[in-house]
Amino acid sequence: MSNLILKNDAFVVTVTLNRPDVRNAFNETTIAEITEVFRDLDKDDSIRAIVLAANGPAFCAGADLNWMKKMADYTHEENLADAGQLAEMLHTIYICSKPVVAKVQGDCYAGGMGLVAACDVAVSVDTANFCLSEVRLGLIPATISPYVIKAMGENAARRYFITAERFTAAEAHRTGFVHELVTAEALDARVDEIVKALVSNSPNAVRQAKRLVQAVASRELTPALMAATVEGIAQIRASDEGREGVRSFLEKRKPAWLI
Repeated sequence: MSNLILKNDAFVVTVTLNRPDVRNAFNETTIAEITEVFRDLDKDDSIRAIVLAANGPAFCAGADLNWMKKMADYTHEENLADAGQLAEMLHTIYICSKPVVAKVQGDCYAGGMGLVAACDVAVSVDTANFCLSEVRLGLIPATISPYVIKAMGENAARRYFITAERFTAAEAHRTGFVHELVTAEALDARVDEIVKALVSNSPNAVRQAKRLVQAVASRELTPALMAATVEGIAQIRASDEGREGVRSFLEKRKPAWLI
C-alpha cells in the first residue's frame, strides 16, 4: 500500500504510516488503507498484537492540506460520506479484537490524536507535542471526540477542544491520553516489552478482556451489569484456553499458547 508499510514479525504486525513528507497527514486514500488493513488483521488468527507507528519526525498531523482543500467545496452529503469514512477507520481500530499499541515517535495533532486514542496502549517519546487544533480553522474535533474524551477525560478535553493549545507529552501523560513517556532512544525497546507481554497472554482472554473494558466502562453498576460480568467469567473459565491456563498454572508449566 502506498501510504502504509506492514511488517509481520511472528505474532506481531507493525503498521507504519509512511507519508513523512506531509507529516503523515491522512487523506481519503490513507483512511481507506488503514481501515482495510485493520479489518484484515482482525480476521487473522495468527496475529496477537498490532503496533501502529509512523515514519519521520511527526506521528500524524491530522488531515492532509490537499484533502482539506477538496472538502471546502463538498456538499453536505459529500461531507457526511467523507466524515463517515474517518469515523469507520477509528471504529475499526477501536473494536479490533487484537490489542493495538500506538508508538508515538513525534508530534501528534488533530485527527492524529484520534488515531492514538483509538488504540489500547499508547507510548510516546517525551519530546512530542499534542494539539487539538480544529477550532482554529472554524471546525470541531467531532469524529475523534468519542475516543479522545475516553482517553483524556472530559475535563481535559473541554479545555483543549476549545483552546486549541499545543501541549507537551508530559501533559498528555498527566491527563491519561498516553500511558507512558520514554526517551526517543528507549521507544523501540519499551514498545517491544509491552508487545512481548501481550503475546505471552492467552489470545482469547486478551480479546475478551478488551471487550470487557469497552462493555463496562461508564456503565452504571446495575444487577444487569453484575449478571453480565458473572456470565463473562463463567464462559471464560469453561473455554479451552481458560481451562488450559489454570491447568498449566497448577502444573507449573507453560500454557499451550506459548509452546
